[in-house]
Amino acid sequence: MKTKIQQKYDAFVAYFEEHMPVAETELEYKDPYQLLVAVILSAQCTDKRVNMTTPALFHRFPSAKDMADSSVEEIYTYIKSISYPNNKAKNLLGMAQTLVRDFNGIVPNNLEDMQRLPGVGRKTANVMMAVAFDKPAMPVDTHVFRVSNRIGLTKNSKNVLETEKTLVANLPQEVLSKAHHWLILHGRYVCLARKPKCGECGISGICDFYQKNQKKEQ
Repeated sequence: MKTKIQQKYDAFVAYFEEHMPVAETELEYKDPYQLLVAVILSAQCTDKRVNMTTPALFHRFPSAKDMADSSVEEIYTYIKSISYPNNKAKNLLGMAQTLVRDFNGIVPNNLEDMQRLPGVGRKTANVMMAVAFDKPAMPVDTHVFRVSNRIGLTKNSKNVLETEKTLVANLPQEVLSKAHHWLILHGRYVCLARKPKCGECGISGICDFYQKNQKKEQ
């Protein structure tokens, strides 16, 4: 006999497997280096804005070596329309120089080495594992944190690491990285932060937030 939380996870996976069988990042990239740059730029910035910025950036810096030989000032000129461009320019230069110095210019495919790169925290490293290298990983951003708590997949998780561990423990490994995109896209287009579109939501039947509000209205 499955527990209620197991039944909730089963229903969540079943719904999205049927209605969103293909779930991918909206960032545009051609290789792990480009994805890493785009993910660093995407912190507190929309994917749409990042995708408008990266073509010129990648044309000027087609490899980590090209970026490593540049300067913070030059990188800044290409990303000044992005949020926090000064800090991100420093991180991009440091990331590229570390890649060239320690990894022969190749993006490492493990979590520990990824987090040695400037500008790369656990979430970014997990994105790289899931998206660039197709490894089972659960990056937790604001959408994933909010939506998983709202639905009740991660009840009362206090921080992103706790949320990550709970989701990893309960989701089948084979859908883990795809589930990350399910939660992000659901949070971006349906389960909005201020005014979720519960009337359009296909998983309201398993959502704690929706059920709680229904009881209030009765």
